This record gives sequence, C-alpha cells and structure tokens, in this order.
Amino acid sequence: MNILITGANGQLGREMRLIGEEHKEHNWIYTDVEELDITDFAAVSRMVEDIKADVIVNCAAYTNVDKAEEDEQTALKLNADAVEVLSRQKAKVVHISTDYVFSGSGCVPYKETDTPAPMTAYGRTKLEGEKRLLQNKPDAVIIRTAWLYSEYGNNFVKTMLRLGKEKQSLGVVYDQVGTPTYALDLARAIYSVITVENWQGGVYHFTNEGVCSWFDFTREIFRIYNTRSVEKINAEVKPILSSEYAYKTPRPHYSVLDKAKIKSTFGISIPYWTEALDRCIRQMI
Repeated sequence: MNILITGANGQLGREMRLIGEEHKEHNWIYTDVEELDITDFAAVSRMVEDIKADVIVNCAAYTNVDKAEEDEQTALKLNADAVEVLSRQKAKVVHISTDYVFSGSGCVPYKETDTPAPMTAYGRTKLEGEKRLLQNKPDAVIIRTAWLYSEYGNNFVKTMLRLGKEKQSLGVVYDQVGTPTYALDLARAIYSVITVENWQGGVYHFTNEGVCSWFDFTREIFRIYNTRSVEKINAEVKPILSSEYAYKTPRPHYSVLDKAKIKSTFGISIPYWTEALDRCIRQMI
C-alpha cells in the first residue's frame, strides 16, 4: 500500500512514523506543511497522483483552542477547507477529529451516533471538516479522540512534568473528566483501520480505556515519573474548580468517548490509560 501521512511532524504524525518503521512492507510518504500545503487542491492532487496514494491519513489540524476562538477563519482553513481538499482525492481517507464536536455537558460516554453540539470555534471547525469529508467521500473513516499526548510536541504530560519540576505546588482542575490518549496507541489503531481486509468507513471513537480528571491525570504523571526516574518531582497537586482557572475559552466538563464500535469493528484491544502513560513516560526518561 502507498500511505500518505499529513501533519507528519506533529504528535500523532511522529507516532505514525514509528508505525511505518515497524511495517516496511508498505510505502509510507510523510508530509507536513513544508512539503505539502493540504489547502492547495492542485498540489495535493499532484502528490496523490505521483505517489499513487491508496490511503491518506490526515494528522494535520489547527488545535489551539484559545487562538481558534480569536481567529476562527484560520482554524476553518486547516480544519475544514483542507479536509475538503483531501475528500476530493481518489485515495481513501482517514481523518482525525475530536471530542470537542460535543458540548461536554453529558454524563454518559458519547457514542458516534450522538448529536454533535460544539461549544467552541475549534469544535465548530472540526465538525465542519467532518461534514465536508462525509459529504464528498461517504466511505471515509473519521476517528474522534481526546486528551492526546506523546513524547513529542507540546502536550499536557510534558507541561505538567516541566511545571512539577519548577513549582512547589500546582492547582489542577478536578471537575473536568475524560480519558487521556497516548498518540502511539491511536497510531496503532489507525494502522488496524487501514489494513483491515474489507474497508470499513464511518465515524469511530478512540481513546485509551478508563476515566479520570485532569487532577487525577497529573497525580498519576508525577507518580509514574517518580517510580521511573532518579530525579523526583515533589510538587503538591491541589484540586481546583474550572471556575478557579483562568480559561480564555470554556473546556468540556465531560469528554468520555464510547469505544465499543472501533473495538468490535476492527477487533482491537485498547490499553488502560495508566498503562499507556507509563509506556510514554518511560520513552521520555
């Protein structure tokens, strides 16, 4: 298979590179903005034709929630316009979306069939990308995920490790719950999706298993780090309410996604979030 990866220098894209190293029986083509402007229809079409792409895995996105609120048009360009460009190619498409397409006001894990109700510009632009993709390519695969982290790029795990070493105490919200997602585990799920014997288009949800708050997540980050590293983090982690944190843009209070569909369709087993976090931190140390 000829597999085109967009956003290949981001968290998920870097993990897809590792998957490519494990599966050299396929031809992997990695691109980021320097190699390919995915908002340029002509450029994308030439690339797809030149490499004879069978599958496009779109890992590119505008993910800065606060900046998207200030400049929704720029977020729309990458999160929707670019997705529409990809949707008009001959290759099959796997596109990564987000829990932010939902309101985050629920209390039961969100299913793929639940009605989206984004509360932010980021969520609105991601949902628009989903709509355009399915309109032009009904057999596309959309995978919604949440709380993504890895050993690469900027993310919550790396930020907390840095702050834990710099500060004596940290206030972390405990009234927002969801499930952390190790980007490498998502990458492995994507590989299962694109190599299944019979292509199974549709919308799917993927995170690691389990549920926690950002407070719980931080506590576990520090606990695992202290068991794996000679250097220790002694910062106290204090639970605070969302109302006590100076968010520019509201965050969802409930981001848990139901993963039954992706597990049953592709026969995959999803690791529990603490086990996944332990594997990631071991890669960082």
